Amino acid sequence: MVTALARAAGRARRPGALVARNFSVQVRAVPYVWATGVIEPLLYLLSIGIGLGHLIGTVPGPNGVPVPYADFVAPGLLATSAMNGAIYECTGNIFAKLHWTKLYDAVIATPLAPADVAAAEIGFATFRCGLYAGVFLAMMAALGDTSSWWALLALPCATLLGAAFSAMGFAATCFMRSWTDFDKITIVSMPLFLFSATFYPLSELPRWLQVAVEALPLYPGVDLCRQLCLGHLSASAAGDIAYLLAVTVLALEIGRRRVTRLLAP
Repeated sequence: MVTALARAAGRARRPGALVARNFSVQVRAVPYVWATGVIEPLLYLLSIGIGLGHLIGTVPGPNGVPVPYADFVAPGLLATSAMNGAIYECTGNIFAKLHWTKLYDAVIATPLAPADVAAAEIGFATFRCGLYAGVFLAMMAALGDTSSWWALLALPCATLLGAAFSAMGFAATCFMRSWTDFDKITIVSMPLFLFSATFYPLSELPRWLQVAVEALPLYPGVDLCRQLCLGHLSASAAGDIAYLLAVTVLALEIGRRRVTRLLAP
């Protein structure tokens, strides 16, 4: 029993070596890449808070409670910052390691297995998403765009969203064959950003379109962060968490199987 537990603990620690390697390389070589995922949504936050927020006034928030427009949009941009972090980390970087630098061919020559590669890369990307979300949430608080102490829980929820998109990004990248395939990432991510109720209440759409938006993977994160940041929780929060957990587990399994097929001798 003790031997089995020791082996399990050893297997659990193996992905940590690749996580440590990623952290060391990115911090020393290209520290500016850590700022990319938060700058774009921050610019949206500032422009909306200074400009559009004053022009629009209030909009219906969670449970129909009127809230200032800047406070309504900010949680959606928080979720977007987590999504961006996942996309930046789990698309181009993974593709380069897989097909260009052939880093993973060297990795699996060590005791690490392809499944450890998937766990490490998704775990590292999730950490990066959590960092983005934490910085963005602090900026929201400084600008007065949070209305409740429940907003503190928006950080782990945004990190969960980041885990879901990290797993999906890793899985999708493992199926890409050339750099031109990355145009498809923009084709998917931009509509998610624009049409996941980030900038307007879901109630403004026809019911059939509401159902379509609710099925998008970014929407549960937007809805969850908005409820927490504004302090108006509803039963849908549990559904949002379950949705994101299910997506994370499913995408992780798809990515694990695909990368094993690509790397296994």
